[in-house]
Amino acid sequence: MKHAASVIFRSLIILLAGVAIGLMINGRGIVARQVAGSHKIDSALLIIKKHYVDKVNGDTIEADAITNILQSLDPHSVYLRRQQAMAVNERLEGHFNGIGIEYLLMRDTMFITQVYAKSPAAVAGIKNGDRVLTINYKKASGAKATTAIINALLRKNAGNKVEMTVMHLADNKPGQHFIARGVVPLSSLEAAYLLNKTTAYVKFSRFANTTDSDFRAFVLPLKKLGAKNLVLDLRGNRGGYLDAATSLADEFLPKDELIVYTKGEHEKRANYFSTDAGIFKTGKIAVLIDEYSASSSEIVAGALQDLDRAIIIGRRSFGKGLVQQQFPFADGSAMNLTVARYYTPSGRSIQKSYKDGADDYRDEIKQRREKGEMTSADSSLADTSLKKHAYYTLSGKKVFGGGGITPDIFVPQDTAIYTKLLGELAHAQLFTAYTIDKQQPILARYDDLPAYIDKYIVTDGRVDDFILYASRTLKEMDSREIRIARLYIKLYLKAFAARFKWGDAAYFKVLNHNDTAIQRALAVTGK
Repeated sequence: MKHAASVIFRSLIILLAGVAIGLMINGRGIVARQVAGSHKIDSALLIIKKHYVDKVNGDTIEADAITNILQSLDPHSVYLRRQQAMAVNERLEGHFNGIGIEYLLMRDTMFITQVYAKSPAAVAGIKNGDRVLTINYKKASGAKATTAIINALLRKNAGNKVEMTVMHLADNKPGQHFIARGVVPLSSLEAAYLLNKTTAYVKFSRFANTTDSDFRAFVLPLKKLGAKNLVLDLRGNRGGYLDAATSLADEFLPKDELIVYTKGEHEKRANYFSTDAGIFKTGKIAVLIDEYSASSSEIVAGALQDLDRAIIIGRRSFGKGLVQQQFPFADGSAMNLTVARYYTPSGRSIQKSYKDGADDYRDEIKQRREKGEMTSADSSLADTSLKKHAYYTLSGKKVFGGGGITPDIFVPQDTAIYTKLLGELAHAQLFTAYTIDKQQPILARYDDLPAYIDKYIVTDGRVDDFILYASRTLKEMDSREIRIARLYIKLYLKAFAARFKWGDAAYFKVLNHNDTAIQRALAVTGK
């Protein structure tokens, strides 16, 4: 069994660009380092609780105090309430406890939109598109149905079976199911398939405990089918575990190469080296990144760039070079504190500046867009903060630090994809809702995905019908944005329908079919 290329035995985390995903690593040694209070802060909180003129919520003021302290340090030191800590930790552990479904409330009705593979719900026979009538004998539909009520019903009697009566989409007949809660596997790998006879494509959404094992489980069969080269898609991947990043990079490198090192005021330098256990040490590699590729993604991209092992394609990455460690509290909440910086093999720190405050830091991607960096490689290199930090790869190629990983091959952003309208349509889950309501006859015409991708064309009439459908939910839609986003609406209508019938990999196969970055990657790896 492959060992992680790590020399740090305490639990380190790579905190992402936001709090929503990827915050901690496995719990080795963390419990022993639960936090004891400092005297002045504890005394102040105690005085407030005992003497303040009005009644105060002790948990709230403690959380606010910790949050304010951490915000004064850096943008990535954060306080997580119990439910936040639990949610993000489950995502990075590679599993969670439940029945394994995602759902959508539409017209006061609960529709199943995704059933996780090998989950209790999948075993019980629940399918995408099924309408849920009751949960534990309580109505799950109707004017009073809310996500809060449904979530409470699903969690009730934790550890026991969940009764669920559904109207099956396939035959429009009711069925009662008793689903035993259990461990639901949660893969960090979203898609893995052959782009052509010799090039594999792998897409990771985050770096979790299962990332390396997921890579091996999916790539080894592709190698048997003829894959010699690889396109590694880290676009939109905001990071996760440090160990997961080093283990994935290890798959591509010869033994004893420095992958990354970390150090801080109270943390001695720790080096992470490759082992001899990688399964993809030969063959061409293209790594796709964008402005939302952060932390662990940047460790992998930076290492493979510095060691001349891969060509980096896309746009400058986020620029997060800080390492966090999680300190849990007895009530289940936790503090993720920056304890070190990480550096690529050439010595680069890719952390962008946060000296102008949190608001400026959060707006930095927006500022890049306004300066034209997303559409012009010259605008990216015009950033003087990058030019100040020049380094060199093993072959002598100049690379930059101080603000993310600059790609070897620039791919401009299509600005149409970032219209406000597209975001609102996706947030309201209207592409999925339309698939359930309107696209089932289309999906029924196709037995396999290749035929669907090659033959199904989303017409202008279909887009017009979707806009009319969406207008019942989004009361105000800008006609100019509809015109700008029209091609992407067509693409997403096709992709979301493919996901509904064939799964996540199908969604990415549709999106990637004419993707510019994929085409540039294939030019590098060879067709």
